[in-house]
Amino acid sequence: MKRDAEIKYNALVNTLLILVGKTISLLSRTFGRGSGSTWPGHIALMLNKNFIKQVLSNSKTKIIYIARTNGKTTTGKMIQAILKENGHTVFQNSAGANLLNGLASSILLHSSILGTLKYDFAVFEVDENVLPHAIEQYQPDYLILLNLFRDQLDRYGEINSIVQKWTLTMKQLNKATIVILNADDPQIAYLGHEKKDNIKYFGLDDTKLANIQPQHAADSIHCPKCHEKLIYARIYYSHIGEWNCPRCQLKRPNLDISDFPIFPLAGTYNKYNTLAAVLTAKLNNISNETIEQSLKGFQPAFGRQEKIVVRGKTVQIYLSKNPTSMNQSLQAIAGLGAKQVLFALNDRVPDGKDVSWIWDVDFEEYINKFENIIVSGERCYDMGLRIKYANSSTAKNQKLKTIENLDHAIKQAMEQLNNNNNGILYILPTYSAMLEVRKILTGKKIL
Repeated sequence: MKRDAEIKYNALVNTLLILVGKTISLLSRTFGRGSGSTWPGHIALMLNKNFIKQVLSNSKTKIIYIARTNGKTTTGKMIQAILKENGHTVFQNSAGANLLNGLASSILLHSSILGTLKYDFAVFEVDENVLPHAIEQYQPDYLILLNLFRDQLDRYGEINSIVQKWTLTMKQLNKATIVILNADDPQIAYLGHEKKDNIKYFGLDDTKLANIQPQHAADSIHCPKCHEKLIYARIYYSHIGEWNCPRCQLKRPNLDISDFPIFPLAGTYNKYNTLAAVLTAKLNNISNETIEQSLKGFQPAFGRQEKIVVRGKTVQIYLSKNPTSMNQSLQAIAGLGAKQVLFALNDRVPDGKDVSWIWDVDFEEYINKFENIIVSGERCYDMGLRIKYANSSTAKNQKLKTIENLDHAIKQAMEQLNNNNNGILYILPTYSAMLEVRKILTGKKIL
């Protein structure tokens, strides 16, 4: 009797929380204050710390968690697109709200008044530090771990601290959870040793994309088992590649998938995003034909190679928030023939307060390929100094401009685009700067 009363009480509380949360979100969107993607969940967890667990346990929805430093949103959006193409109902915490309050908000906004989900799948991108707490709340049907790079060191610490937390988390997973790992990232691949059942691996096997020397910003070049320096047969970027340990003989696991006919977005890093999404789809018995059809029309998530047309001019945004993502963005836009580039560097909490990471970016390899460069944001002078040191041409330095006000910087960059007729303005912002860029360009807030 006591248990029944507790269940009824929790159901009543959750119903009230859902009603209040949906109202808050509606008001937020109506008055242009954002999508309401965090506050409803914050209130729900404050009043019921088990809100996530109770709603998910009360639903038949299959749950997918995605955690990584770079690419969570894009991978999740690809999975969502494929599942929808196959006729499934699915939702994602697509606003990038990946803390527990963001997960709770997404669940709340998609729940019925009775506190149940009527979807086949829910795809949640989860913050690296939050993943252990998310799994404590609810064990997913699929867990996708894609990469680990230095990011927001003031908040996360070095990647070893994240690895330690994730190792403990892997030990807590039940046997039914299917874990999908990036075999080309040594630390991620080694997590498979903590769970013997239901482990799947993806990675690349493409000699045309490979190097043999680690990049300056490589983060995991030592064996995760014995700490010997790894040997690489191929490196695709940073420390990601085909690796082995000369001491303990640990090596990259065998791949369950390494290629696919369609990669919808530019950049090597997006090949990994695609492979992770495709492998997840295949594990759900979705045909290659359906997967290919969904990827043909795939549109990137906000700020992740997203194109925005403003007054007939095209702007493409490449979120670049740490050394590896900036390197990959630079490689991608250089390959596309970029001439007009704007860097926007902030140091708010979502970006990381320490911006010294810009000195680990390989600007020297790319900066001379661009014709006009503008730097902006709260730490624009730091970025301007870094680029000036990277630039070997005095003439090129004359085309580097520092404009503190981001709105003014974008306007001037777009004027240069018009005068030079070079097609696309490429903007490489950190996270909070990306949100500002989109608001300036579209007039709308995301979060």
